[in-house]
Amino acid sequence: MSKYSVIVFDLGNVLIPFDYKPMILKFNGIYPGLGYKFEKLYADNYRLHREFEKGLLTTEQFLAIMLDWMENKIGRDEFIKIFSNVFTVNEEVVKLLPGLKKKYQLVLLSNTNPIHQKYGYMHYPFLKNFDKLILSHEVGAVKPEEKIYRAVEKFTQRPPAEHLFVDDIQEYVDGAKKCGWDGVQFVGYEKLVEDLRTKNIL
Repeated sequence: MSKYSVIVFDLGNVLIPFDYKPMILKFNGIYPGLGYKFEKLYADNYRLHREFEKGLLTTEQFLAIMLDWMENKIGRDEFIKIFSNVFTVNEEVVKLLPGLKKKYQLVLLSNTNPIHQKYGYMHYPFLKNFDKLILSHEVGAVKPEEKIYRAVEKFTQRPPAEHLFVDDIQEYVDGAKKCGWDGVQFVGYEKLVEDLRTKNIL
């Protein structure tokens, strides 16, 4: 018998791997070196990415900065399309969800932004397995901040110790553990299945 009542999954690089390299190459195809310039600006100003994920920047404010970095060589809609077309689905992990849903509350917990939400992943059918999506830009906090984990508990109404968190970033797993949760770092499907079996979840 499992001691858990809630399984919480991260989204990016657990359920949907993402790769920005094709985006950079597409930007380079629009104008030589534009993608590399954008990549450096994004890295050097990563706080803007975080502010967008926290809901501190609106979509229009974020896009104005991005299009400025792109030297206005690309339109708003085309930028959104390329910026959001970075995801694929980890089918092996997704196939675990319907079985888990029969026995546990399933919650998605993601540091994300409204552009990726609307144009990147919301059309994926596997999301219907989740009882709730807790998204950073809607909560006003990002992992590993305590507030975002407590937002999950507010929904589940279960004690912290009954939550198990699966995330590819150890720092975010540690953030959950500081809140009294249990957690495992996702490194691949086989290890995840092994971890879930060890904890009597599968």
